[in-house]
Amino acid sequence: MIHYEYPLSERVRTLLRLESLFQKALYFATLDDPLPHHAALLAIFEIIEVAARADLKSDILQELERQRQGLEPLRRNAAIDQNKLTEILTEISQCLKSIHGLAGKPGQHLKDYEWLMNVKQRANIPGGTCEFDLPAYHYWLHTAVAQRRADLAAWITPMLPIYQGLSVVLKLLRESGQTQPVLAIKGGYQQMLGGRNAQLLKISLNQNLPCVPETSANKYALSIRFLTVTQEHPSQCTENIEFNLTFCNL
Repeated sequence: MIHYEYPLSERVRTLLRLESLFQKALYFATLDDPLPHHAALLAIFEIIEVAARADLKSDILQELERQRQGLEPLRRNAAIDQNKLTEILTEISQCLKSIHGLAGKPGQHLKDYEWLMNVKQRANIPGGTCEFDLPAYHYWLHTAVAQRRADLAAWITPMLPIYQGLSVVLKLLRESGQTQPVLAIKGGYQQMLGGRNAQLLKISLNQNLPCVPETSANKYALSIRFLTVTQEHPSQCTENIEFNLTFCNL
């Protein structure tokens, strides 16, 4: 199965983008070559841009606190797996403590590195990080692997509480979903939502099917079209498509 997630709020859209960028930065930082480390640094720059929203930190804090207050009373519920409940409450508490300890906006610490901010500025220009534009950056890319890894860790570690907090929020959101099998007749599916509140849709289908979903949704209606995967102009599939649909909401 291949899964497609469709955010239904700007907040969830931001969290999904940050999750993807953190995953890329952390993955490329573990490799040895200069090019993956360049990719890791570009991802860090994008994290700073996406996380520049003034209310991001408070949004995550408020959602984690809301979830903690909702889950705490379940400690007295015999029908709940208390080990799992304790695990998630501990995780939420740790995230709350770590995020409260952050000073300023995510990425604020990087502004102390003037040459790094020059790299960030030049990275917005296609081909702008060549060695003749940024010789100091070219030198850094050719330092020892251990040094580059240490630098990348120093730049990304102060932002990890944000990643850990949003990961907990997204995990709870994804686990809140109720999945139902549905059928798109000739590649099209529509459902009236009647004001139903959802923050995230997940569409799951056989990855061998040569089609991708195009989704349009609001609180009143959901429309999904499955389009053929082609390098030319995509068109709606003419066959019936079986897929799973999950509505997630905290």
